[in-house]
Formats: sequence, structure tokens, C-alpha cells
Amino acid sequence: MNVAGRMGFAALWCLLFASAIAVVWSKHQARSLFIQLQSLNAERDALDIEWGQLKLEQSAWSTHGRVEQTARGALRMIIPRPDEVRIVKREE
Repeated sequence: MNVAGRMGFAALWCLLFASAIAVVWSKHQARSLFIQLQSLNAERDALDIEWGQLKLEQSAWSTHGRVEQTARGALRMIIPRPDEVRIVKREE
């Protein structure tokens, strides 16, 4: 085999080695990104659960009975007597 053939053969081996390294690197990157995706999906699911719980809590705190109890207790509000109510009509 002449020198040019040997150099071509060595170049092919170098290209083959570089290609193998690139395949390993890309597979590693794909696995790392997949792990990150799974972590983000788990975080999203946890946040969805927390959001549902907060919406449920908000609806419990905003029930008519709870608002009236807070108005009477903490704010000392009462329902006005009928003679204390004034109806204001808007003229058009």
C-alpha cells in the first residue's frame, strides 16, 4: 500500500472515530434533555395540583356564609332596616 492509500485509510479511521464520538455526545444530550423534560413535567403537574387546591380554598373562603360571618364579626356590619335603604335612580 502506498503513502496516499495509508493516509486515506488513516483519514477514514479519524472520520469514523469522530462520527462515533458525535453519536455518543448526541445520545448523551438527548438523554439529558429528556431528564430535564421529565423534571419540568413533574413540576408542572405539582403546580397544577396546587392551583386546583388554591381554587378550592378560594371558593370555600368566598362562600356567602363566610363573607357574611366576616362582615358581622370582624367589620361589625349589619343589614340595614328597610327605612334606612335609599334607592337612587339614574336619569337618562
